Amino acid sequence: MREIDLAVFADALAGESAALSARAERIRLKLRQAKIERRARNDLTAATVDRLESLGLLGGIHERSAHAELRELEESLTALEELQAWVEAELAATTNAA
Repeated sequence: MREIDLAVFADALAGESAALSARAERIRLKLRQAKIERRARNDLTAATVDRLESLGLLGGIHERSAHAELRELEESLTALEELQAWVEAELAATTNAA
């Protein structure tokens, strides 16, 4: 394999890793917000909750789906990290052989 090909592939993988990590962090944030919303719904009046929902300030998410998506993303990140490590090792071997 050519060193440049491995380097370009390593960069592409780093970009994909960053994108997946960002998606996972957005889901974690939504889950934390859902927890806050649940507490707020319990403490606020029904009229206030209705008003906040109509404004789109309380909406909720399907938490089971969000947790499932987060698990998928984390598994994908783990696999991607394994591939990145392999590519980096190949790149190092190619560099050392030159």
